[in-house]
Amino acid sequence: MRFSSSVLGLAATASTAMAAGAANSGIKGFNYGAFFLNQAAKQQADFTYEFNKAKNLPGTNGWTSARLYSMIQWGTASDVISAIPAAIETQTTLLLGLWVSGSDQAITNEIAALKAAISQYGSAFTDLVVGISVGSEDLYRDANNEVGLPAAKLIDCINQVRSAVAGTPLADSPIGHVDTYDSFLNDTNRAVIDNISWLGFDGYPYWEQTKANSIGDAHARFHDGLDKTIALAGDKPVWVTETGWPIAGKTVNQAVPSPENARKYWQDIACGLVAQGVNLWWYDLQESQWGQADPDFGIFPAGDLGSLAPSYDLSCVSSHCTVCVVPITRSHSNHN
Repeated sequence: MRFSSSVLGLAATASTAMAAGAANSGIKGFNYGAFFLNQAAKQQADFTYEFNKAKNLPGTNGWTSARLYSMIQWGTASDVISAIPAAIETQTTLLLGLWVSGSDQAITNEIAALKAAISQYGSAFTDLVVGISVGSEDLYRDANNEVGLPAAKLIDCINQVRSAVAGTPLADSPIGHVDTYDSFLNDTNRAVIDNISWLGFDGYPYWEQTKANSIGDAHARFHDGLDKTIALAGDKPVWVTETGWPIAGKTVNQAVPSPENARKYWQDIACGLVAQGVNLWWYDLQESQWGQADPDFGIFPAGDLGSLAPSYDLSCVSSHCTVCVVPITRSHSNHN
């Protein structure tokens, strides 16, 4: 079919607008699970408590965004997660997540909860949404014979979400997917990138046990993965959706968990990304409120969040980071 130049111009304008909507804008936040380690569901008061704590971290400002993994309240079929009213109460922006692995019913239930949230909370909710992530590391888990999704099913879920928000205040919200960069080295999986507005990068040097992964090597490990993701993404923005270093736990190859090493990682990676204005959701604020995670990536140790101090200094020392800020540029060469 031949298109007129005016139609092509409109299409180009729409594509540009979509890319602009997904552009990095210096968002700072944390990842928040739907339940505690003891499997108890987080309630609105719990999310409110966490969101307010994040907004008042000593030595920081502007950590006012939350990345969710699901729209569904833990322990229910499709009730709206109580993080939504907590975000409205605290004016915390939201990177919504829809969990799509496990069964065909998963995406149906997630969409039902998303629609219910739009209907129930209206613009008080939708005005806080900075993006929508359909799935999280589904391609990685599928390739490793875990509960995940292949590319074709993931693309179908993405299209279902796009159809579900059409005609709603979230119609223009940028839709993306979060996965590991090596998942996209598979040509079949690269088709997912063509169907999203932004690509989420999860990077953990701590877990890269087949490579040099000491805290001294962490900068190189992290940026190697990020640079490869940027090359794969082409002209799509890349958001850093998960990264961190544990304060406690087992040593993995050369990676030693400790508050001292977590501080070094924060100063290098977090402060560097913030300086560049990259959208960033850190993992995480506190992992062990009820129970003890192993390893524990939380900025706060185990215990009552209200009575604890951070395990390490969160201020950014600009003179230290003159060597750790690496410009995020896109390569236009083919990725090998």
